[in-house]
Amino acid sequence: MQDKALSMLGLAEKARKVVSGEFSVEKAVKTGMAWLVIVATDASDNTKKSFSNMCEFYECDLCFYGTKEELGSAIGKQFRASVAITDENLAKAVKKQMNLV
Repeated sequence: MQDKALSMLGLAEKARKVVSGEFSVEKAVKTGMAWLVIVATDASDNTKKSFSNMCEFYECDLCFYGTKEELGSAIGKQFRASVAITDENLAKAVKKQMNLV
């Protein structure tokens, strides 16, 4: 069975509404561009804590989902520990697929 949430993430990437990598995601959150941050479940504890604190402070939605390999392949790249969706409607669609709404 194909994961619909990761498929939606791929769709968001095709629409150029995804940023990935720790520094790019951090910049998107701090500038208010990110609507949803997804951190891989197998990311380091330090990465998880850093993004948890940052998203709480900047009031950005955060979820832990998939592995680094799954997140990376969903957006057509190699391993990614964190990705951010920069479109409100696409973020809502991904959250709906993850049963977060």
